[in-house]
Amino acid sequence: MFDALADRLEDTWKKLRGQGKISESNVKEAVKEVRKALLEADVNFDVVKSFVAEIEKQALGAEVISGVNPQQQFIKIVYDELVKVMGESNVPIAQAEKSPTVILMAGLQGAGKTTATAKLALFLQKQKRSCLMVATDVYRPAAIDQLVTLGNQISVPVFQLGTDANPVEIARQGIAQAVKDGIDTVIVDTAGRLQIDESMMDELAQIKDTVKPDDTLLVVDSMIGQEAANLTRSFHEKIGITGAVLTKMDGDSPGGAALSIRTISGQPIKFIGVGEKVEALDPFYPERMASRILNMGDVVTLVEKAQEELDIADVEKMQNKMMKAEFDFNDFIKQMRLLKNMGSFAGVMKLIPGMNKLGAGQLEQGEAQLKRTESMINSMTKEERGNPKLLAQSPSRRRRVAKGSGYQEKDISRLVSDFTRMRSMMQQMSMGGGMPGMPGMGGMPGMGGMGGMLGGNRPGFRNQGGKKKKMKKAKKKRGFGEL
Repeated sequence: MFDALADRLEDTWKKLRGQGKISESNVKEAVKEVRKALLEADVNFDVVKSFVAEIEKQALGAEVISGVNPQQQFIKIVYDELVKVMGESNVPIAQAEKSPTVILMAGLQGAGKTTATAKLALFLQKQKRSCLMVATDVYRPAAIDQLVTLGNQISVPVFQLGTDANPVEIARQGIAQAVKDGIDTVIVDTAGRLQIDESMMDELAQIKDTVKPDDTLLVVDSMIGQEAANLTRSFHEKIGITGAVLTKMDGDSPGGAALSIRTISGQPIKFIGVGEKVEALDPFYPERMASRILNMGDVVTLVEKAQEELDIADVEKMQNKMMKAEFDFNDFIKQMRLLKNMGSFAGVMKLIPGMNKLGAGQLEQGEAQLKRTESMINSMTKEERGNPKLLAQSPSRRRRVAKGSGYQEKDISRLVSDFTRMRSMMQQMSMGGGMPGMPGMGGMPGMGGMGGMLGGNRPGFRNQGGKKKKMKKAKKKRGFGEL
C-alpha cells in the first residue's frame, strides 16, 4: 500500500534536488506534481484541492532553516500536512466508566467486518480487557459460524441465538449476558449489505438505540479508494459513527481512503487491518502513516511489534552471547520466529527506513532465503546448531545436512561462512551499542544488520555523531518564494 504514491512523490523531490534555490515558479511545479500523485492515489478531489493549496501557502511563506536545503523543507511541509489531513493524532478505542463498554461494528458486506470484530477483540484482550462478541448477522450464510470459529481461535466467547432470532433482540440479550458475566467490553457484529439501503440503516439504528454503544466503528475496505470517504459520511449522517477501521491495508490499494476519510467525514480512522491473520490489526497513527508514505519507514511501530514478542531476559542473554561471539543457530532460529510473529516479511521490512524501495521480487527472494536457511538449520543436529564450528570443520557433516535439507553441500558451506562472518559483525555492533543483525539473508540490500534502522531521518532533524539534534533556525528568515 502507498508504494505508487511514495514513488511518485519521490520523483517530485528529485526534480527539486538538483536546484540550488527554489522560486515561486518551481514551488508551483512541485505542488502540481504532488496534486497528480494524490489524484492517482484515488484521494478525494476536494481533499487534494485543499491539501495542495495549503502546502503551496506553507512553502511560499516558510522560514528557511540553517543546514536544510529547500527540497528537504518542502518534504517536511508535505509531511506535516499529511499528518494534519489524516487526523494529527491517534484516537483510542472508547472505554466506559462503568462496564461493559459497548462497541458497535458496522459496514458493507465484504469489507471484512466479522474478521475485524475478532481482530479488535484480540487487540483488547492483549490490553487485559475481557471481551464478548455478539453475532447479529443472521442474513449472510455462515456469518455466525465464522465469528464462532474466530472466537475459539482467540479464546473469546461469542453470544448468538441462531439465524432465526431478531438481530435487535440478539444484541439486547448479548449485553445482558455481558453484564451478568462481568465482561469488560462487548463487540457487536452487525449485518452488512452489498450497498447502503434503508432496511440496513433502520436495523442498525434500532440496534444502536438498544445497546447504546460507546463507540460505533465503520469497517471500510481500503480498496474502494476515495469512495470510502463518501461511504463513511453516509453512515455517519444516517446512524452517527465515532470512527473507522480501514481493512486490507496490506494490499494494492493506492491509499486514497486513508487520506480522505478524516477530512470528508469528520471521523477518525482508529484501526487499520494489515494482514489476514487475526493478530494483524494496528492502531492508526497519522504521523507514522505519513512517514510510510514519504518512504521514511515506521520505526516506532516496528519497535512496538518487536516488544510484543520480546522477553527482556532473553534480550539480555542474547546480547551477552553476541558480545562473546557465542551467537549460534538456535539463536538465529529464535530471531526468525520473532520476525514471523511480527507479521508478514514484506510488511515488517517496509517499516524499516529505506526498505520501501525494495521491490516485491527482492522481498520474495529474502523470504525464500529465510525459508531455505530454516530448512538447512532444521537438518542439523542439536550439537551442530549449538556449535557452528563443527560444520565449518567437517565436510561430512555439511554433506549430511545438505542431503537432509535437499540442498547442495556448497549451500551449507555458504550458510556457515555467512553465519561466521555475521557473528563477528554482530559482536562488533554489540560492543558499539548497535542492534543485532539477521544473518543468513543472502545478498538482500540493507538486511545484513538492523543496527542502522533507528537512525532513519525524520523531518526537522539531522544526524550528528549518531545523535538527533533539532536544527537551529537561521537568523534571517525567508520564504521559499524569496530564495
